[in-house]
Amino acid sequence: MRVLLGSGGFRTPERVASLRALMRDFFGDVDHLLFVPYALANHDAYLASWRQRGLDGGYPISGIHEAPDPVAAVRAARGLIVGGGNTFRLLATLYDRGLIDVIRERVRGGMPYLGISAGCNVACPTIRTTNDMPITWPPSSEALGLVSFQVNAHYYEGQNLVRHGDEVVPHFGETRDERLREFHELNATPVVGLWEAGLLRVEGGRVRLAGAPASVFRRGEVPVDLQPGADLADLLYRD
Repeated sequence: MRVLLGSGGFRTPERVASLRALMRDFFGDVDHLLFVPYALANHDAYLASWRQRGLDGGYPISGIHEAPDPVAAVRAARGLIVGGGNTFRLLATLYDRGLIDVIRERVRGGMPYLGISAGCNVACPTIRTTNDMPITWPPSSEALGLVSFQVNAHYYEGQNLVRHGDEVVPHFGETRDERLREFHELNATPVVGLWEAGLLRVEGGRVRLAGAPASVFRRGEVPVDLQPGADLADLLYRD
């Protein structure tokens, strides 16, 4: 199985170039990629934006929403990109279109999968570590389960700061670390807090980190901070 999971934040030329280079290595010589824009409302605009921003990796891509039969489109795909947006809307649409089982089957059979932000979240066992507002309710929080760990995309450490007039002050809202501790009060699945522009390449029993740091959270343990180039497999897959 070959899975590439990104946090998001590919907003600078340097970050886009890094993503494109990794996509070329990850997808190899495939001649076409299928793009899933269901996490946003305007599918055509999202597909056009992905191309314009150079996030297609230089590959021809088409949108699954353009296909008369989405299930058949996934069955015929050489590689899949699932974009970001609202995770609840994305998962609800995957259920509604009957795509959960076919995507899982194809990826487990070897089709490469790139998921960014919401597309990363739905690759996990559940979407319970998303940051998104539940603007709709999917039939279940159970997701594709392509990997056995959770990801908290757009992770950052510490408090937010906000501006009040000329002063910058702490927001005092709940931190990501506090939210992940709450998750582990009820769940035992490890979580990767993935910083912006971070990518996890899951392949051949390895989970390689690229692009940005990450932190691994496990129930009852101190989080482990990691830098690009690290292999997270021993932290994530141990008993």
